[in-house]
Formats: sequence, structure tokens, C-alpha cells
Amino acid sequence: MALNQAYSQYNNSKILTASPAELTLMLYDGAIKFCNIAIMAIEKNDVMKAHTYIVKTENIIEEFQATLNHKYPVAKDFDNVYKYIYNRLIEANVKKDKDILEEVLVHLRTLRDTWKEVMKITHNGADVNK
Repeated sequence: MALNQAYSQYNNSKILTASPAELTLMLYDGAIKFCNIAIMAIEKNDVMKAHTYIVKTENIIEEFQATLNHKYPVAKDFDNVYKYIYNRLIEANVKKDKDILEEVLVHLRTLRDTWKEVMKITHNGADVNK
């Protein structure tokens, strides 16, 4: 039990001290994790668990949409991508369709990997400008 408490405190600390960019990366990782858990639940025919984890993934996508800064034109493109992913998640949940979730995973991984590259470029750019 003490180990679980220490791990929980570590995770809370990690979240509280993370930059907005790091929090975004954590959300992408969370969405990927939840989507994978939903796929495994479908494979085991655990309908309730699949539903729970698909909804958790949907919630992260909704958070991404809610926090888009629409003063930048690219926000509209991201909004369209998030709408597509969200709609696919709904369809996967209704049908309990593993293939749709696999497609969603591809999109989530692409978004996450792109975000990691942006973080790397902006971090390296910040070092150059010092």
C-alpha cells in the first residue's frame, strides 16, 4: 500500500509541475493507453470495460477541442481532426468495433508523435535563442 501511495504522489507531482506542452503530451499518451485498454476489453468481450475506456478517450478528445486557441487558423484543422476521431470513437463504442479503435490509435499516435517533434523543435529553438 505504501508503494501505491508513493506512486500516486509521484504522478500527482509530475502533473502539477508539468508545462502545458508536457500536459498535452500526457493527454495524448493517456488517450492512447485508454484506447488500447478498450481494444483489449473488446477482445475479451468485456463490454462495460470497453465502454468505460472509450468514453475516457472521448473525454480527452473533448478536452483537446475545448482548449483549442481559435485565433490561429490551424485550430480549425485540429478541430476537424478531433471531431473525426470523436465520431469514430462513438461509432466504435456503439459497435464495439476493434478495427475502428485501431484506426483511432493510428491517428492518436500520429498526433502525439507530431506534438513530440514540436516540443523538441521549440525546446531546441529556445536553447539557440539564449
